[in-house]
Amino acid sequence: MTPEKRILILGIGNYLMGDEGVGVHVANRLQQQRLPPGVDVVDGGTGGFHLLGYFEGYETVILVDATLDDNPLGTIRLIRPRFAQDFPKAMSTHDIGLKDMVSALQLLDKMPVIHLFVVSIESLQQQGIDLTAPIEKAMPLLMVKIFDLVNKLQKETKETNMLTVV
Repeated sequence: MTPEKRILILGIGNYLMGDEGVGVHVANRLQQQRLPPGVDVVDGGTGGFHLLGYFEGYETVILVDATLDDNPLGTIRLIRPRFAQDFPKAMSTHDIGLKDMVSALQLLDKMPVIHLFVVSIESLQQQGIDLTAPIEKAMPLLMVKIFDLVNKLQKETKETNMLTVV
């Protein structure tokens, strides 16, 4: 895969652990929708080094994941991490794998631009495939925020391309 200024939306999480799987739920819902050209969606599961090829193959990656923090349930934040230490300290169960992968990408000089949407959850102990009511309630807004970011990134790419052609 070679970067083609394409955007990857990568949902991370454990689908079997309720709210911890919010990223996977987002990926599954986005795969059911009509996406703009140049946008791919992948269910990244619990992350790890098997996702390295996806990160290498895209110029921009939008990650969606759950986080344990002190914010109210369903709080959505957008972070622009550049280094492993820029990821929230209380990421979910796959935290170490993602941070290690980001470090590897930096060492290989293949780091894409990453935009990380985190959704505040209450617990990693929840079992089941359903999201709790507060997280389910946040899903429509999260989807809108993702589409807004995609549109903004594509507009910036078009404007940059127009400037280089002139």
